[in-house]
Amino acid sequence: MTRRTISLSIVIGFLTTCTMFAQTTNDPFPKAIPASEGVITVNFVEFATIPSEGTAAPRVMQMLNEPGTKRLIVSDMVGKLYAVSYDGKTVTPYLDMGNPEWKVSVNSQGSERGFHSFAFHPQFNQTGARGFGKFYTVTDIMTSTVPADFKPLGGTHTHETVLLEWTAKTPTAASYDGGAPRELLRYEQPYANHNAGDLMFNPLATPGSADYGLLYMGFADGGSGGDPNGHAQNLNNAFGKILRLDPLGNNSANGKYGIPASNPFVNDNDPKTLGEIYAYGVRNPQKLFWDSKNGNMFMSDIGQDTVEEISPVKAGANLGWNVWEGSFKFFSGRPTGVYPTEPRSDPKVTYPVVEFGQLDPLLQSNSAAIGGMVYRGTRIPQLTNMLIFGDNPSGEIFYINADSLPNGGQDAIHRVLLNDNGTAKTYLQVIKEKNVAQGKAAATRADLRFGEGPDGQIFLLNKRDGVIRQLVPGR
Repeated sequence: MTRRTISLSIVIGFLTTCTMFAQTTNDPFPKAIPASEGVITVNFVEFATIPSEGTAAPRVMQMLNEPGTKRLIVSDMVGKLYAVSYDGKTVTPYLDMGNPEWKVSVNSQGSERGFHSFAFHPQFNQTGARGFGKFYTVTDIMTSTVPADFKPLGGTHTHETVLLEWTAKTPTAASYDGGAPRELLRYEQPYANHNAGDLMFNPLATPGSADYGLLYMGFADGGSGGDPNGHAQNLNNAFGKILRLDPLGNNSANGKYGIPASNPFVNDNDPKTLGEIYAYGVRNPQKLFWDSKNGNMFMSDIGQDTVEEISPVKAGANLGWNVWEGSFKFFSGRPTGVYPTEPRSDPKVTYPVVEFGQLDPLLQSNSAAIGGMVYRGTRIPQLTNMLIFGDNPSGEIFYINADSLPNGGQDAIHRVLLNDNGTAKTYLQVIKEKNVAQGKAAATRADLRFGEGPDGQIFLLNKRDGVIRQLVPGR
């Protein structure tokens, strides 16, 4: 080979390498979510309005159907529960945790602290049952001298998070008529962000089944960024996990709740492993939901800098964080060169069914995945058999086919838009226009949440205008 041939080979190799790097991106999903292809447009109505906190919009976070009393229960982050009639015409304050009588000092400072979630025991309205009148709340509180059950491995002591059990004397009463709550467990929080997640009883579990009456609780990694304390992958620590508890049991370390014998790490022969853990490796889990057709459980998890995900959850699953962010190796900060190679290369990790990139042009720079539901109803046929989820700040609503779940990525994602008098709009557009009608400044983010009512009804909630909207069939 001549010197000229060698030099030419080097140049070609160099140019090939430069081209490869020039084509890379810090977005692992360079193909954008289609803005118009596959769009489903659905009708909606304004169903109910939650009262404002003074001049501020109510910070609505969650809705739960309580079939025993035939009403919807709605929470806000400042510590209140509201009962909403099935027709939406009556909204009644049900519980104010800020009432001094309860001695619960709700900490709702900032955008992430406050009253996170609640769940009503499936026996709430069954006279004589052990769960009669009982419901559960998880909320941030001010720091105190009460010892925490679970502590972080670093950080400072910013606040605490408690799981409380409330017992109503009369489940059908218009407002809570029981006494002060019983504390089941307490976390000491190291940072102000990434606190508790969702509380849920498996809605598909029937009396006598192994999962009946067991409480699932998503709990974030403790905050800061990148899980600096290594909580999520540590089975000796309760942060960054999905826990499964028996709230009526007493075999926990503090004797205030039960650890189900069927939990995946109860019999792993490691005395340091927490038996409460159902799944691990989560960053900031927002919503737990089940598919009524096949029993599949899902979770939405907010990503760090790049990837938002909807993931399946099974007993003992490692959902990847903080080694993985979705299907990709985690980088601290958005990478500026080649995105990590070998996606989904650890067979021990449970990867998302679907995920989307924070740099997608439909979204805002601080996107956050929020779970919804698997719709098996038929009243809105265009959504039948779809898994519905969204992006919290932008208010974008998405769907994928629940009977043909993708293997990660965002190629399968399509949009759901709202039909507002013949014009297709995003949820944020609808909220902005409502703000203007209310005489308020237009919201810059939606803070989307989903609610599910009787017979699979789909509700949209937000923090910005206090209006609960229901998706309805075409008229």
